[in-house]
Amino acid sequence: MMTKFRNNKSNKNQGIHTIFGQHSVKAALQNEKRQHIELIISKNQVNFSKKYESKIQKITILPQNEFARRFGNENATQGLVLKTKDFVKPSLEEFVKVQSKKSKSVILILDQVTDPQNIGSIMRSCALFDCEGIIVGKDNAPELTSSLYKSASGAAEIVNYIRVTNIRRAISFLKKNKYWIYGFDSSKISNSKLKFSQKSVLVFGSEGKGIRELVKKECDEIVQINIKNNLKFEIDSLNVSNATSIALYQFYST
Repeated sequence: MMTKFRNNKSNKNQGIHTIFGQHSVKAALQNEKRQHIELIISKNQVNFSKKYESKIQKITILPQNEFARRFGNENATQGLVLKTKDFVKPSLEEFVKVQSKKSKSVILILDQVTDPQNIGSIMRSCALFDCEGIIVGKDNAPELTSSLYKSASGAAEIVNYIRVTNIRRAISFLKKNKYWIYGFDSSKISNSKLKFSQKSVLVFGSEGKGIRELVKKECDEIVQINIKNNLKFEIDSLNVSNATSIALYQFYST
């Protein structure tokens, strides 16, 4: 019997997302799975809107002062706000079914990583190093919000963000599909000779606390990224987004 995992979305389009920032809006507009409702732009972004007129039901152009009054400083939005419908995303089972057919596949699991800026940055690394999925616990990770879309800089359109009820059960399911589970822990002696499995899951925990013990016990192997301990400044760990980038690059390069 196949274990069922609940995703954060059903297989129906639900809700409307607000996306801002040039890279994020551009990527959303280029996503053929989306149905766009309205593009709201500051007057100085008229040239941008002309490229996408055929893809949007409505374009609203606002004077800069009115745009700022409604959406705040343009440093954050870059004068672009898109209202767009959500699109169908795969469940964990659907995603793994596709991934398992590949000769080489890597998936990230983030255990209680809650900062949207970090998650957005991790999504960018995933897009660059051919990791198509991030799995998070739905009770301990943010949903796809405007700030997360902005931080992801377009990567949220191509990297599957899969929120599950129970990470341990998700790991068990991945093991049954022949994935090897690597838990990254800064307290572990570094493994400089690490060779990733062709089907790998990389598990990272929150900064400070790391991976929860109950999740760590489900991992096949606990490893650490090689770093130089700088005792002078007491720097002994990496930001989680930097750590995932290094691990993904190592997998990508093998």
